[in-house]
Amino acid sequence: MAQEITMLHDVARCSACRACMVACKQWHDLPADMSTPFEGQYQSHKDLSSHTWNLIQMQERVDSKGNFHWDFIKKQCMHCGDPACAKGCPEEAITKLESGAVVIDPDKCVGCGYCTANCPFGIPKVDGEKHVSTKCDLCFDRIEQGMEPSCAKTCTADAILFGTREEMLKKAEERLAMIKEDHPDANIYNPHGVGGVHMLYVLPEKPAVYGLPENPQTPASINLWKDIVRPVGKLASVGAVAGVLGLTALTAMRRRGEK
Repeated sequence: MAQEITMLHDVARCSACRACMVACKQWHDLPADMSTPFEGQYQSHKDLSSHTWNLIQMQERVDSKGNFHWDFIKKQCMHCGDPACAKGCPEEAITKLESGAVVIDPDKCVGCGYCTANCPFGIPKVDGEKHVSTKCDLCFDRIEQGMEPSCAKTCTADAILFGTREEMLKKAEERLAMIKEDHPDANIYNPHGVGGVHMLYVLPEKPAVYGLPENPQTPASINLWKDIVRPVGKLASVGAVAGVLGLTALTAMRRRGEK
């Protein structure tokens, strides 16, 4: 059985060098986004895309005391413990691996976009040309070979860490203790409403400051879809196919009889 792993991003240590973005592009052989207009800030892309699975978001902020801050946070798939994207996929193209990585199978995906609609973080993006959904896969292929994800491997600021879930939860507590005195609202972002995440954050401020939902939830309706609607739909499809085949066979028999 594979060991459950987790990635940790310590926001207080991120220097926004964006080496992790480059490493992600290189490992997954992702092309450049051809349209990234300048919008008055240093952030490279406005949002994730089908070609950009890892993004350093940059935000200028003035706190209540009038102090200026640069906020840098790594945006990618959260790899939820209870992934709504997988539950809502009509083709069962999304799988949560034993390691905790949530992975899309491009051979099964039809690009319907249900994963994006159900994701509390709006992470998956549909590639309009290939008609498949895409997102960070936590470099599961590297993990299976005993290597670190490419982004963690290349981080120069010790802001991205990777290891077993137990190790990363412990490390998150240690990092939190180091900044708590100066940042009373500091917290570990590991929302239980989605079953916990395999992309932990140590945040100096409340989640909303970084554009993260305070208490994201896996939609309750998704269980109805997964346990009842989807199975019934499959039975209906099988029944429809059987009916068509039966009708075709009956028609052929009648034609032979007429001859």
